[in-house]
Amino acid sequence: MKRISLLLILMSLSIIAQQEPDKIAFVADIHLQDIYADYENFDGIEIDGKNQKAKIRSMSAQLHSTRLLNENYFVLKAVLDDIAARGIKLVAFPGDYTDDGQPININGLAEILKTYKDQYNISFFITTGNHDPVRPYSIAAGKNDFLAKDGRNQPIYSEVGLYQEKLNEHKVLIEPRLEKAGYNYILNALAEFGFFPQQKYHYWETPFSNYDTNNYTFQKAHKAAQISNRRYSVNDSLSIPDASYLVEPKQGLWLLAIDGNSYVPQKDGNLSSASIGYNQTIAHKKHLFKWIKTVAERAKKLNKRLVAFSHYPAIDFNENASPELEKFLGKNKWQLERVPQEHIAETLAEAGIKLHFAGHMHINDTGKRIYNNKDFLVNIQTPSLAAYIPGYKILNLDKDFAEIKTVSINEVPRFDELFPLYKLEYEYLKNSNREIWNIDILNSKNYHDFTEYHLENLVKLRFLPNDWDADFKIYLSNLTSSELLKTVSTSSKLSQNFSEWKGYDMILDFYKIRNADKLAFQDIPERRLKEYKTIIAEAKAGKISEHIIDKKLLQFLSIFDKFINGLPANRFKIDLHNGDIQELE
Repeated sequence: MKRISLLLILMSLSIIAQQEPDKIAFVADIHLQDIYADYENFDGIEIDGKNQKAKIRSMSAQLHSTRLLNENYFVLKAVLDDIAARGIKLVAFPGDYTDDGQPININGLAEILKTYKDQYNISFFITTGNHDPVRPYSIAAGKNDFLAKDGRNQPIYSEVGLYQEKLNEHKVLIEPRLEKAGYNYILNALAEFGFFPQQKYHYWETPFSNYDTNNYTFQKAHKAAQISNRRYSVNDSLSIPDASYLVEPKQGLWLLAIDGNSYVPQKDGNLSSASIGYNQTIAHKKHLFKWIKTVAERAKKLNKRLVAFSHYPAIDFNENASPELEKFLGKNKWQLERVPQEHIAETLAEAGIKLHFAGHMHINDTGKRIYNNKDFLVNIQTPSLAAYIPGYKILNLDKDFAEIKTVSINEVPRFDELFPLYKLEYEYLKNSNREIWNIDILNSKNYHDFTEYHLENLVKLRFLPNDWDADFKIYLSNLTSSELLKTVSTSSKLSQNFSEWKGYDMILDFYKIRNADKLAFQDIPERRLKEYKTIIAEAKAGKISEHIIDKKLLQFLSIFDKFINGLPANRFKIDLHNGDIQELE
């Protein structure tokens, strides 16, 4: 009798466990640099009150990069602490988890993840990004913008002869572990985080496996996981690993980790970058998309809850404004080559993929496509930890609905630990009459503010000079709010109540909303945001001149309109039967 009662209790617990929603955190584009790793020939810079010496990149380098390069070390730990406090046990990384796949940073990541795995029983699942691996095999590399204790640049490379130091730079130092590692090193170093099967997984396979759920054993999976068994032919003389895998970490839940990287031989003998993602991969890894379709078919047949994640977006991440952006800025601007072609989403939707999480673009966004009135795909862009607004996604999943919540990161312990070192750099630049950056960034009160300063500097130093028409940039930047309204409207009454701001403020807010979606609204005065909407509405209704500057203004406002009226991206629910999206906040 006792045995029967115990069996009934266990069966009840099993049923309850299966009914509980799956909870998964998605953390993208960490770009980790292990700032306290031990280098062979570089001691780093001493920080008052700290036993360790820091090996960091310069602030100047950070302010010209789409990502922060140093503080990520602190942010990752803060995010994992937050995830652990929420009791989440499944965490997926959609690529670019290190700066450039350097062994010194891969090892640092593995050490951090192992700590949280052991302490909190968290299972991590990683897929590749264009920064890891940069190329399918290891290549010599390094950086010329590490910071030395006197504020100058310190070049550090993996081999002799890769770089000749310039005037005012220190002599090149050698650190072999700064090479850009290939598949072999990365997959083996991070083997226990999804790339290789683990005994606790219910199921695991690759695109090349020759078993299924009916005859699965760990021994078969272990053999299939060997890198020599996970290669596809690029041409007669080159084969490359495919790190994609399917894993069932919890009964009934399938996570599909897609290696969206592909490398195409070039005329000069080198291989292409993987940065344009699916646009290149769909033509050069046909085996991958065939396998994805079989996975989705089997998931449906076996009643598995299927979630796909890759580094690369599957749907236009510019609120469907990419064609307008090309007209506004021109070709090869705004990283438009990374916008997935329409047949990417169609291929995945028709294969049966409904939920697809991605990174790569460092933005918060939701995209949706539906085909044949039945096949739909929702692409969820996960923010980067290394850019404005830093955050991650939480997915609650059951058989009928997917609820997504975006967690923005405001407070990060020790985020300002390196500020005294940046002051050394600033003083050197100032005293040597070199280009200096805005030191106000060191007044940041928290990590959120720090990333906002970073984006504002990035707009000024990189995006506007590189992407925008110079004349239009000057024109719009200098317009007052009233002047901007008068340009698009004949109503004199509206401008009487407008607050004081300039077109340059609108440009900055344009980029903030593009990066963070409605999460950026907290950083824009409510009144000003309403005035933006008024200007846009007047531009739609009014008559604008045929002057080229005014035409560009109309293009800008049309794109801005789409950015502030996109699909919900912060907290929302997806109906898994028809793809309907409902905003929850």
